[in-house]
Amino acid sequence: MSTLDPATVSPEALADLNRLLGSLDARKRVEWALQHIPGAHALSTSFGVQSAVTLHLLTQARPDIPVILIDTGYLFPETYRYADQLVEQLGLNLQVYRPGIGIAWMEARFGKLWEAGNDGLRRYNQLRKVEPMQRALRELDVQCWHAGLRRGQANSRRDIAYLEIKEGRFKFHPIADWTDIDVGAYMLLHDLPEHPLARQGYVSVGDVHTTQPLKPGMDVAQTRFFGLRRECGLHFDEPASSAA
Repeated sequence: MSTLDPATVSPEALADLNRLLGSLDARKRVEWALQHIPGAHALSTSFGVQSAVTLHLLTQARPDIPVILIDTGYLFPETYRYADQLVEQLGLNLQVYRPGIGIAWMEARFGKLWEAGNDGLRRYNQLRKVEPMQRALRELDVQCWHAGLRRGQANSRRDIAYLEIKEGRFKFHPIADWTDIDVGAYMLLHDLPEHPLARQGYVSVGDVHTTQPLKPGMDVAQTRFFGLRRECGLHFDEPASSAA
């Protein structure tokens, strides 16, 4: 198979590629992407509860792949320490990107946006997550963006494909079909450390002010963004009116 160009791949051809990828295991999917998709590849990570899986999977195939972390400035202390641990253990080529506006300046200008309902959350996510991620992809000239999204994580993700085209580049989800059991088994098999907050009931870890542990009677969606939303805009487009 020749190399691929997102500008010329038809919807029918993309569907065929996804059927092919569905017949492969995750390791073979990654090998396929690295072989057939030209240009720079990069993996984004939040160093969340299940991030170690894709970090290990991708670096086994390409040890020097750039690993993009968007540091909002509000991550948990445990997340920063977990990042340090995995960088050392896996030898990650970590590329940290931060928002163009500092925490104090943002709060002085806009207040605590995460307390301003859905509109505040949209603006917060645009400032502290989406903008630096777009800058990272642009500055690193990424042609294939790898991410660890899975269909079982949320209703908003149940239809994600292994291979998508987003904003003129390929977006690749090698473990899209994995279950929580698959993730746990992989971590045990490869002796990967878990996020420190996992033992405290956290099933998803983002910023300190918009993340809470899963408690009896709660839905998983309620553990992030006060249950108002599941996505932050990094992987799924927000309405145009949400831009900051």
